[in-house]
Amino acid sequence: MSKKELLCGNEAISEAAIKAGCRYYYGYPITPQNEISAYMALHLPKVDGTFIQAESEIAAINMAAGTAATGKRVMTSSSGPGLSLKQEGLSFFAAAELPLVVVDAMRAGPGLGNITPSQADYFQATRGGGHGDYRQIVLAPASVSEAAELTRRAFYLADKYRIVAMLLLDGMLAQTREPVVINQDPLEDDFDKSWAVTGCKGRTPNVVKSLFLQERSLEEFIEKQLIKYSVIEETETEAELYHTADAEYILIAYGTPARMCRSVVDRYRAKGIKVGLLRPVTLWPYPSRMLRDTLRHAKHYLVVEWSAGQMFEDVRIALGYDRPIHLLSKLGGSLMDIEEIDNKLDELLINQGARI
Repeated sequence: MSKKELLCGNEAISEAAIKAGCRYYYGYPITPQNEISAYMALHLPKVDGTFIQAESEIAAINMAAGTAATGKRVMTSSSGPGLSLKQEGLSFFAAAELPLVVVDAMRAGPGLGNITPSQADYFQATRGGGHGDYRQIVLAPASVSEAAELTRRAFYLADKYRIVAMLLLDGMLAQTREPVVINQDPLEDDFDKSWAVTGCKGRTPNVVKSLFLQERSLEEFIEKQLIKYSVIEETETEAELYHTADAEYILIAYGTPARMCRSVVDRYRAKGIKVGLLRPVTLWPYPSRMLRDTLRHAKHYLVVEWSAGQMFEDVRIALGYDRPIHLLSKLGGSLMDIEEIDNKLDELLINQGARI
């Protein structure tokens, strides 16, 4: 059994990527994800890997495209402003059906904002971010161990579906240190990569492109992608349900706020108050069906997030406008106190005539 290591979220993601077979990393410095670049610069050469600090985020994403086109496992990382610069490249990845793992350690925005933890990149991540009709898988860890596990899963899903898989974590989780055991087993690598550009001697050349000029060719391509996205929604959606079976009040949160909400659930349950937690693990596909079909029995829903209600919109879409959905948000990288969650929940309980 592998020993536990004390790693921050960024370091755990990096080590998990290397163990998953990633041998290429291209990035550009930005807080709060710089430990990823530092770790990859130190450890990738030990496994004959390639680390390049590019001259810009735009250069980094295009370097990644070149490597992904050869069928190799590649990763890049950044934070909000850097991810904005990568969006044209990510749209190209979608059009060329190239697998890629992207890490976004979120800081506050818009603009350069500040370097404190936030969840304000939710729209950018879950709506694709770049131009055109496309989707990308978005995974949201809530612990350092899960960050490592989901990194491994991200590489698997990227190869399985020829898609961009993004790991979305707030800056606090990126910097938090926890004991973690990194999975040492080789990751499955028998995916069909006959599409890869690896030299065409003896075979028909492969072409990697994002330009569709023939009549209906782009329409047909997007229609094919929509089928793939529907398969992903059907088979890859994941969420953690915590004391939700009989819950009258359901908290909905991801990342660090979900950890805070879990402790809130425990305290209120100890007082006999039926509170539960839904924690999305996949932000796209969002667990809308789980909310709609299995959790509509609750009296109230409280969305807790470090943004101006970006995930709140997906909850509203899932549950509809006839359900009592409330928002507790924290803006601009300000940190939420757990008492704020208690106070908001108490307010809902009192309004319902509950004794607390």
